[in-house]
Amino acid sequence: MIRRELWFGLSFMALIVIGAASVLLSADTITNGHLGLLMLSLVVVAIMLGFPTAFTLMGMGMLFTWLAYDRDWHRTLDLMVQAAYKTMANDVLIAVPLFVFMGYLVERANLIESLFKSLHLALARLPGALAVATLVTCTIFATATGIVGAVVTLMGLLALPAMLRAGYSVPLAAGAITAGGCLGILIPPSVLLIVYGATAGVSVVQLYAGAFFPGLMLASLYVVYVIIVAKLKPQWAPPLSQAERQVPLPPLSQRLAESPAAHAVVGLLKGRRNADVPLAHVLKQLGIVAMPAVIFLLLAGFSYKAVTTVEAEARYEIQEIGATRSGAPEGASGGGLQEPPSTGGLQEPPPEGGLQEPPSEGAPSTGPLAEPPGASTTPADAAPTQPAAAGPAAAAQATEGASVRPAPTWWWVTFAIFGAMVTLFYLFLSFARLEIFKMLLASFFPLVLLILSVLGSIVLGLATPTEAAAMGALGGMLLAAAYRRLNLSVLKESVFLTAKTSAMVCWLFVGSAIFSAAFALLGGQALVEEWVLGMNLTKVQFLILSQVIIFLLGWPLEWTEIIVIFMPIFIPLLDNFGVDPLFFGLLVALNLQTAFLSPPVAMAAFYLKGVSPPHVTLNQIFLGMLPFMGIQVLAIVLLYIWPQIGLWLPQLLYK
Repeated sequence: MIRRELWFGLSFMALIVIGAASVLLSADTITNGHLGLLMLSLVVVAIMLGFPTAFTLMGMGMLFTWLAYDRDWHRTLDLMVQAAYKTMANDVLIAVPLFVFMGYLVERANLIESLFKSLHLALARLPGALAVATLVTCTIFATATGIVGAVVTLMGLLALPAMLRAGYSVPLAAGAITAGGCLGILIPPSVLLIVYGATAGVSVVQLYAGAFFPGLMLASLYVVYVIIVAKLKPQWAPPLSQAERQVPLPPLSQRLAESPAAHAVVGLLKGRRNADVPLAHVLKQLGIVAMPAVIFLLLAGFSYKAVTTVEAEARYEIQEIGATRSGAPEGASGGGLQEPPSTGGLQEPPPEGGLQEPPSEGAPSTGPLAEPPGASTTPADAAPTQPAAAGPAAAAQATEGASVRPAPTWWWVTFAIFGAMVTLFYLFLSFARLEIFKMLLASFFPLVLLILSVLGSIVLGLATPTEAAAMGALGGMLLAAAYRRLNLSVLKESVFLTAKTSAMVCWLFVGSAIFSAAFALLGGQALVEEWVLGMNLTKVQFLILSQVIIFLLGWPLEWTEIIVIFMPIFIPLLDNFGVDPLFFGLLVALNLQTAFLSPPVAMAAFYLKGVSPPHVTLNQIFLGMLPFMGIQVLAIVLLYIWPQIGLWLPQLLYK
């Protein structure tokens, strides 16, 4: 009995073969371009049959390159060597092993359990609190690691049993875990964006800046969907009981608090109640309580200075050759290299006069034997230097007056929101919430700090992606060491998995380069371009067609195969329709979220099934993923309608 997944895969392969055969049979003469399309079809079928992607691309590429070069093995092998060397010389790919190494180290620091527990306690009052905490945990952990399989597997072991015990619907719980775990391939630092940037020739820095807000938008849409479902169907996501919301207090904090709901600031400041509590404990708690206010004031002060200070432009006394200073009289020396004077120098002798008597005493010296200029300096000659001396002082005053500008509106709005959040934090800070805040400090904030430091250094231009990846790898090691998880076995396993993943990516690039060269040599690219342009599509129609094709390809293929095989076909078409490759890359990154969620090759579903209880079926997991696939399509539409969601930050930073 053949399973339904196999039926789907075999049917898809049959459609590809029938389509390729019909194109070949309908052609009057079979050209090299038709052979290129045949090669593309055979590559897809071979990958679906389970052959390794990289070696399938290399094998098919070399075979069809040999056909394109008229059976010349020497030129075929030369092409293979050049493609391999081009991949090895690509500096962008150095960031891949470093980011992957950071991800494996963070994964082995085992922060995910404490992160999930602290988040689900912090969000306990929201409808669907466990599912929302699962999505937020997946978003943060997937961003820090970028490894979809690891995030889905760990959350399947941790969050799925908790949600099932709380009475959650199996499809909703499975959908939240699989959709949240896939966000790592979209939100920077993402290996997908590095691979796309290297393939399409787009700046990885701009891709990271552009993908930040679309990734947050997609995660927010997931959270909003879960809250709405929990509100409309409370039986699918029951609220947490009072016992599950309870946070145990440490013994010393129990002496300070009349109850866990007592206000923390007031309890810490009471003198009599603190009499039998060590002063060191009280000061430590007060330091933790004061931390949000201190961070807010530091951020506000430094950012206010940054947005209101105008750097003075450096001015140098360098002039264009032959130019004169503004306001200088004609004939005055402007300094620097100048044109020779139009009069003087070697000239014809005067036509009359010839030899003349030397000038008599007292006569003005107008002849060639005159006093050198500047030999007799009078006070009148020195007078014009006074305005010149006053000039720099006036320029300094003008610069000093223009060095401060008002803070922009967005700064006031941003810090007004942050200030309101800090105020609410202190108004509702009970001892129970203080314990939750301490749990977040130990799990949530270290990861966020690591992510923001890596992304901030890239986006603000402080470091290249490779340098930031190296610092991220160091941060991952320090994080694992801080949680006492760094030992020789963890380091050895992380290095081995990093080498394995990096080798896969590099061999994919070698195979992709050989395949793309063979496809271009056979004229397949020209045939595809001629076919697309012959359809007389508008820009909107082209974008819809390309995204539909990528969406359908995500069902049988993974994102790596789609990027390295089909992006070299789509990228040359963008100029014909006036599509920005950066914007197209953001649409593709959103679209490729579906590659992990769409059956039958929905890898996230199989990762989750491998660690879920026996009564959870694949059909239930697939059913739970479908609404999140619909949300991904909605996110693509929103990004197209408002492209500034993805383009605003790159334009602001790199215009």
